[in-house]
Amino acid sequence: MHTQKLLVSAVALASTAFAWAQEDTAENQNQVIEELLIIGQQKSYGNNAVTQSMMDQHSSLTSVVDVIDNIPGVLVTEGDSFGADDWSTTVSIRGFQLNLDQQQIGMTIDGVPNGNSNYGGGSKANRFIDSEDLAGVEVSQGTADISSRSHEALGGTLNYLTSNPADEFGFTLSTAVGEYDAKKVYARLDTGEFAPNTSAWISVSKSESSDFMEGSAENEREHVSAKIVSAQEFVTVTGFVSYDDAHEDNYQRITVAEFDVNEKSDRLIGTWTGIPYVDQVYRKGWSTLRENTLGYLKVEFENDGFSANATGYYHHNNGRGDWLPPYVVAADGSLVTYVDNTGAPISYFAADGTEVVSIPGCESTLTFPYGGGSAAFDPSCQDTSNGAIPVGSYRHTHYTKTRTGLTADIAWAAQFGEVANTLRGGLWYEDYLREESRNWHQITDSRLGYSFEGSPYWLQYDNEFPVTTAMYYLEDSIEMAGVTVRLGAKKFFVELDKDNELTGAGGPEVDSDSDVLPSFGVVYNTPVDGLEVFFGYAENFAAIKDVVLESADAVANVEAETAKNTDVGIRFQNDKFQVSAVYYDIEFDNRIQFVDGGNDVVSGGSDYLGEVAGQYINQGGIESNGLELAFSYNINENFSFYSAYTYNDSTYLGTGDSAVDTALGINPGNTVIGSPDNMLVLSLDFTMSNYYAGVSQKWVDERFVTADNSSANIAPDYSLFDVYAGTDIALNSSFIESLNVHLTVNNLLDENYLSGISGDWGAWVGAPRTAVLGLTAKF
Repeated sequence: MHTQKLLVSAVALASTAFAWAQEDTAENQNQVIEELLIIGQQKSYGNNAVTQSMMDQHSSLTSVVDVIDNIPGVLVTEGDSFGADDWSTTVSIRGFQLNLDQQQIGMTIDGVPNGNSNYGGGSKANRFIDSEDLAGVEVSQGTADISSRSHEALGGTLNYLTSNPADEFGFTLSTAVGEYDAKKVYARLDTGEFAPNTSAWISVSKSESSDFMEGSAENEREHVSAKIVSAQEFVTVTGFVSYDDAHEDNYQRITVAEFDVNEKSDRLIGTWTGIPYVDQVYRKGWSTLRENTLGYLKVEFENDGFSANATGYYHHNNGRGDWLPPYVVAADGSLVTYVDNTGAPISYFAADGTEVVSIPGCESTLTFPYGGGSAAFDPSCQDTSNGAIPVGSYRHTHYTKTRTGLTADIAWAAQFGEVANTLRGGLWYEDYLREESRNWHQITDSRLGYSFEGSPYWLQYDNEFPVTTAMYYLEDSIEMAGVTVRLGAKKFFVELDKDNELTGAGGPEVDSDSDVLPSFGVVYNTPVDGLEVFFGYAENFAAIKDVVLESADAVANVEAETAKNTDVGIRFQNDKFQVSAVYYDIEFDNRIQFVDGGNDVVSGGSDYLGEVAGQYINQGGIESNGLELAFSYNINENFSFYSAYTYNDSTYLGTGDSAVDTALGINPGNTVIGSPDNMLVLSLDFTMSNYYAGVSQKWVDERFVTADNSSANIAPDYSLFDVYAGTDIALNSSFIESLNVHLTVNNLLDENYLSGISGDWGAWVGAPRTAVLGLTAKF
């Protein structure tokens, strides 16, 4: 099957050319990416950046997270073609994951840390940047730049860059409409130079869409951003602020067996039935609500080989996650339904508020969802003589996070005869407070809908997690006779705490400091014009997350996660084509994983409320090695061809305790879930006069859905084709300067497939064919 897919891939075409750039400052890197010339920079590790054609494959409705999907080593999957559901967004790079379970990939916005990418209080780049304001993305697949500010970057760093203000005054208005009730309106004002060497922009947008399953989701997003840049003789000041308000109705994971039965359903429903057991999968009750505000102010100084910069930032996140449990909880916090060994469950009450007892001997006819429920959930098994009324709950999990931080860098470049030397160092300090609480509201009348009482009847928990982070780095780089050698080190100091707001008790304090993390690299510009060879080694670090403190005994003997990354590669470019090849080897140690209280490794019994104290343990790790190839060829002035191939072998390392390995469902040597062995991208792009178009195909190998590598739980390989076409029409009238019409069609052949994988049991259904038409006017 793999060979057949590769043969099909060989005749598919689409995307764009790439070229390399020399070492540059952060400001210059941003500007180069806006010109869309870079894929691999002259670094001692594998790195890439998105091109204009990669962005053209996506509509303005698409989340900015997805534009990196054609980069070697990278797999991005989202719940639909728009990325309108953060719950179902996953990123895999070299076997490292960013999903509901794992946060092993770093993410920054213009170099500013995003504050983790997890679902519960984290924020990915799509919360801060509108697609029209995206300048590009720097992708470091393994060994990132030593100055990168992230303590979850075990396997790669993504730096999303906002565009700079235009030099001339202008106004941009765009709209997009697409399938599944998708629409977006966007407006941006560029001030031009309103003061000496100073310009700014402000943009606003509103978008909405529904789900592709049965059309009940109500996804809405409002976004406002602004940026100002003032570049004086020696000093440049940059300010940025964004506000994002999103309401997303979720997609749900399914098993491979369920996918085999119905490839177009995630088992959530769009019609309210009045039966709480069935209505627990009502899509509008599976929701993510998030507000994010991020602002930073950056000051840069450069003069005569000396440069320095400092950035202060603030981020506030506020949100909620919803679900519809088909039961109520007793006043003492014990579960009325779904509890083993405590008597019959209760999900119906009489009109006078007394308990309704199920008819003795009645067998439930409920078969959906989750295989069906017991008689206590089945309305046909209730004694209606006193009027059986179904009861259910609306569970809210509240997330809040406030971060303030400062980054600072200093560099000194000097020439000593034939030797160029650059010494640089930097600091990062961040203080954040994350709050998480969960309360339960009773559904007002489960027969009619999911409206709920305003006051919760039970507050399950209310915790605060103060976290402080400090990091320093120092690096020296020497260039002589075509060879650049860099040697550096960095160290993290991370302190976590927990405060239980219900009891007033302070939780455990954890110091999650790293060792000194070395970094070493060599770049050799060979005598062959355009050919360079590089080697890089770095030790990466992921601090213990505050989620580890959520269980009382969760911190015993837990160590921070670490990874040793090695890259070896070559890059070549001339006027017609460019090629790069990178071999990598990564060993990820001390992987942290939770063992719940229902597991015999920790204790006995079931835990449906998630309150039985489990334990986080270091369960071994992951070993990854592989090959990333990229090739670009400028066929002529109208056509360019691009291809990327990835081979990746990521396997689990055991804990050394066979009982724990068995309990976790991990066999040492098994392939990491969600990690394909092979990926292939083929692209062809066309430009002529004011017309442009392209077609791109990505083939993804089969992936394991469960860590035990069961043959019954394999997501099949798939191949997706995306096409785009557009034209720029210069009007040059006194009112409208130009018009752009842009059409995208994702998953052109409407292939059925499983996309993101998470939770060691399920995967999301992949998005079907989706077309979007956009119109942009510049005034």
